[in-house]
Amino acid sequence: MTFSIVARSADGESLGVAVASKFLAVGAAVPAVLADVGAVATQAHANLAYRPDGLALLQGGADAAAVVARLTGDDADRDVRQVGVVGAAGDGATYTGGGCMDWAGGVAGDGYAIQGNILAGPQVVEAMRAAWLAGDPGQSLARRLLAALTAGDAAGGDRRGRQSAALLVARRGGGYGGASDVEVDLRADDDAAPVQVLERLLGLHELYFTRPDPATLLDLGGELAAEVTARLAALGHHGEPDAALASWAGVENLEERLVPGRIDPVVLDWLRKA
Repeated sequence: MTFSIVARSADGESLGVAVASKFLAVGAAVPAVLADVGAVATQAHANLAYRPDGLALLQGGADAAAVVARLTGDDADRDVRQVGVVGAAGDGATYTGGGCMDWAGGVAGDGYAIQGNILAGPQVVEAMRAAWLAGDPGQSLARRLLAALTAGDAAGGDRRGRQSAALLVARRGGGYGGASDVEVDLRADDDAAPVQVLERLLGLHELYFTRPDPATLLDLGGELAAEVTARLAALGHHGEPDAALASWAGVENLEERLVPGRIDPVVLDWLRKA
C-alpha cells in the first residue's frame, strides 16, 4: 500500500525517509529517524514496533542488514511485512515478505533502501533508484528524497491511487533554533496529489527555516542599511537596522535567516516586496 525511500546524505550528517501511499496519514505510521543513528520505514501490514526497535538496534551497533534480519526473524507475521533500514554508515537493507500484495519488492545500496507494495509495477522502485543515484550529492537530503519519491509517483506509485505522503529528515542540531535534531518534518495527510503538496511545503520550509549561505550575505551598512532602515520604519519597525530587522523578521517567521550586521538576500527580497 506504500512506496518509500530511506537514505543517508552524502556527507553522512542527515538521515531520512520519504513515503507516499493510498492510506490516510502515512507519515504517522511508516517513518522513523534518529540523528547520527539511522532511519526506518515499516509498511505493508506495518509493524509499528519496527520503528523504535530498529533504531535501538542501530544505536546498539547493528548494521542495516542485521537490523532487518532481527526485526523480521522475531516477527511471526513477517510474510506480510515490508521494511527498509539505513544506518549512519554502510549499505541500506530492505525486506519484502512473500505475503505482501503485488507488485511488491525493493532495492538497496550504499546509503539507501527503496521498497513498495501494491505498486503499479517494478518500474516504480526502478524509477526511484534511478532518481536517487542521479541526484546531486550537494543537494539537501530532503530534496534528494523528494526527487526519488516524485519519480516513483510519476512511474505509477501505489496502484490504488494517491492519498498521503510524508518527508522526515534528522540531523544533529538541524532543527529550529538548533535545539532539535528534526531537520524536516512535513506531511500531506489526505490529498489528491500529496507528493505535489510536499513539494510546495518543502519550498516554504526552505524559505522560513533554511539558514543562509554565508557566501551570499550582504553587509548591512551604507546605502543598504539606509534602505533597510527606511523600509522597516515604513512597516512600523523602528531603531537601528539589526533590532528593527529582528522585530520585523519575527513577525514574518524569517528569524532563522538573521545574521547580525548582515542581511540574507532572501530576506532583503522579501522586505522589498512587503
